[in-house]
Amino acid sequence: MALQMTKKPHGSWSSAEVSDFLQGKGLSETVVRVFKEHKIEGRHLLKMTQQDLTDMGIKAVGEQKDILQLLKALQDQTQRNQEKVFNDPIHGHIELHPLMVKIIDTPQFQRLRYIKQLGGAYYVFPGAAHNRFEHSIGVGHLAGELVETLQKKQPELDITDKDVLCIKIAGLCHDLGHGPFSHMFDRHFIPKKRPDIKWKHEQASVAMFDHLLNENALRPEFERFELMEEDTVFIKEQIAGLMAKDSSIVANKRNGIDVDKWDYFARDCYCLGIPNNFDMKRYMKFARVIPVNDRKQICTRDKEVANLYEMFHTRSSLHRSAYQHKTTKVIELMVCEALVKADDHLLFPGKDRPMKMSEAIYDMHAYTRLTDYVFHQILLSTEPELEESRKLLQAVERRELYKCIGQTQPSIEISKQTPVLAQEIISSLDEDDLGDLPRITVDDILVDVTTFDYGKGDKNPIDFMSFYTKDDPHQATKVGKHQVSQMLPQRFKEQHIRVYCKKRDQRSLQAAWKYFTRWCEKQTPNKGEESDDGPIASTPYGTPYGTPFKDSPDRLKADFSDPNERQNLPPKAKRQCLFPH
Repeated sequence: MALQMTKKPHGSWSSAEVSDFLQGKGLSETVVRVFKEHKIEGRHLLKMTQQDLTDMGIKAVGEQKDILQLLKALQDQTQRNQEKVFNDPIHGHIELHPLMVKIIDTPQFQRLRYIKQLGGAYYVFPGAAHNRFEHSIGVGHLAGELVETLQKKQPELDITDKDVLCIKIAGLCHDLGHGPFSHMFDRHFIPKKRPDIKWKHEQASVAMFDHLLNENALRPEFERFELMEEDTVFIKEQIAGLMAKDSSIVANKRNGIDVDKWDYFARDCYCLGIPNNFDMKRYMKFARVIPVNDRKQICTRDKEVANLYEMFHTRSSLHRSAYQHKTTKVIELMVCEALVKADDHLLFPGKDRPMKMSEAIYDMHAYTRLTDYVFHQILLSTEPELEESRKLLQAVERRELYKCIGQTQPSIEISKQTPVLAQEIISSLDEDDLGDLPRITVDDILVDVTTFDYGKGDKNPIDFMSFYTKDDPHQATKVGKHQVSQMLPQRFKEQHIRVYCKKRDQRSLQAAWKYFTRWCEKQTPNKGEESDDGPIASTPYGTPYGTPFKDSPDRLKADFSDPNERQNLPPKAKRQCLFPH
């Protein structure tokens, strides 16, 4: 009889079936009789506490212990039966808690399948086809791995299974608020359309989490696993990175070492074909929570400092090679421009009224419908009012992109807005200096100021990390950069200014190049001065470098009669040299 009962979900057991189960497990007749008298059904079992047993008249400590252990084993078995296994290319086979599966199987979470993790980078790197969906599952998994490691190694922390589940859910839901093309939406589109507000996707993640719970009636499911309102508040604090001591697991605002980065470093490197030298599993092996200035922080062994520098170097490499790639940036700028022009003409059903994209960030009913699909919604449209946006997206698909005419690396931090820089560039050259080249206006160029750092601005993030030694694992200490290597960066932040020209004909590109180079020259107040390295050749804004555009005037100044010079010319220039018209 008892064996037959265990095949049925325990939550649906009747009082008689519960009694049969207890009797089959060898509990005393007295205990079985008490459960019968109080008509305890299966739905009551998992919520039963030691106090409940005492109130029922079961006061013997030994009997209470046996009953609670039995109920805990029953709960664990039920949870294992309801867990699902996901086969992930980065982390292998992942087992997810049934409550996490309930969250995944909602429209609000499934929406992440349709938002590219790397936005416009997919148009540059064919392998960058992964989405926020799989990244979020990976972060939920890693959050559990790290907190369970701390739970096992440091029982004195009193990390409960409920705490573990909360942190897993926070990792799973941390990116619910991303908009179309991921960071393009919150870093470019919203600032252009809503310059009066400061909005980040984390705010929408918290709002979408609440919306997900309400729309799918999941709060009773949370209560079934003993997660109450204070636990959902804790989860939202984790998502937003507001926790003083525990947020370092999902969203670490102190030093940037968190499971979110670990997953996207590994996943992005895998999809982009870029090496990742950071070993996250090794970091977890040495992670310990230690009080630092009366606040608990996750620390690691002092010998792991080199591993952490590798992590931040990987971050820098990804930004330089992919996230801030000049073609990635111009594609995102063009898509952003298309969305800005389309904003007044595309409406999404909201809670009370149709919403524009720029309004949907505060209405989760509308925001749920906002994904990368908006690109094709515009591209396949026929409405006249979307024609400008449509042409921009058609240009992206045909690879008719704005041309990068040059870039420069300033030696001082630029705080000016890009429209101001664009106006300065256009004002730097008199029309007489253009000769017969066409005049370029502010509307013909785009200026993009890109910042590269280690995640903490101009500061070294390792300075915000604490370590412990083998001899004293309970005492936090710092590891200075000079103790690690003499070859580490001296500076942790730099900016690149890139200028793109919307016109694609060679004469306009030559004119735009002249404007840009003259602007760089005008930033040289001390031209001709000597430095330790000789004459000062650069300016406070640096000097133009890289390939400005094919067949620019400066690239065609070589002596065509010199074979050595011809080796450095583009193919078209070689043809012009060898076969002049």
